[in-house]
Amino acid sequence: MNLMPTLTTERLILRPFTLDDAPEVQRLAGTREIADTTINIPHPYPEGAAEKWINTRRDEYQKNGSVAWAVTLKDSSQLMGCISLGVDGKNGRAELGYWIAREYWGQGYCTEAAKKVLTYGFRQAKLNRIFASYLSRNPASGKVMSNIGMKKEGQMRQHIKKWDKYEDIIHYGILAAEYQS
Repeated sequence: MNLMPTLTTERLILRPFTLDDAPEVQRLAGTREIADTTINIPHPYPEGAAEKWINTRRDEYQKNGSVAWAVTLKDSSQLMGCISLGVDGKNGRAELGYWIAREYWGQGYCTEAAKKVLTYGFRQAKLNRIFASYLSRNPASGKVMSNIGMKKEGQMRQHIKKWDKYEDIIHYGILAAEYQS
């Protein structure tokens, strides 16, 4: 059985989630600010949803290589967010997704984690393309994508409905050949 990888950066450890993380995932992802700036996180965050989600991670990794890491501080092991690659192995691509708890915004943690995940995606997982998208009203997320070398590929106007309002989505992507150069 393949174990999900653990990745280390200067300040962070990206590790597999455990059920012990569920209460903190519930608390952090359950804030309105996190739900407001992400496409798929609900608010209020349903009771038991963190446990259910964590329980699916190993199967997803075994099935298709998709991985979600708990973003933790190296010096304290404090859980501060999540970063993931949703892998489509048939097409050699993956979608990058992330959220960082409000109290850690603006400190470069997401960029640091995302750089490491790109390295994993292209070098270990041998992907050809990694892409991501964000709500147009969340330019900080787009800055992370730009900072890690992704290129803006387009905008889909009123592409999703979030809290009864249509939202534009901005798409970014990077190819293995671009990452290596």
